Amino acid sequence: MTDKPVRSFFRTLVQDYGWIHLGIGLSGNFLFAVGSVMFLPGLGKVNLPWLHAAVEWKTVGVWLFIVGATLMLIGSIGSLLLSIYNNNHNNDAG
Repeated sequence: MTDKPVRSFFRTLVQDYGWIHLGIGLSGNFLFAVGSVMFLPGLGKVNLPWLHAAVEWKTVGVWLFIVGATLMLIGSIGSLLLSIYNNNHNNDAG
């Protein structure tokens, strides 16, 4: 079957690299917190050289919110899958 390598990859990712989910979630939390600071009053614009334009700090904060929330979701899904695997594995062994 063609999906066996894919299933094997995801099984390995969930089982052997469970700590990655925590790291992804923590990165998301950090970006979310930094994005929150960018909504403080009194912050003006920041010059982003790669855009060749000045951008409001709030706009940068919104994008950090979006990326942070996405990373938190990915980390939570990975942790959920790891918990489900561990629960099933413990039930099979017991």
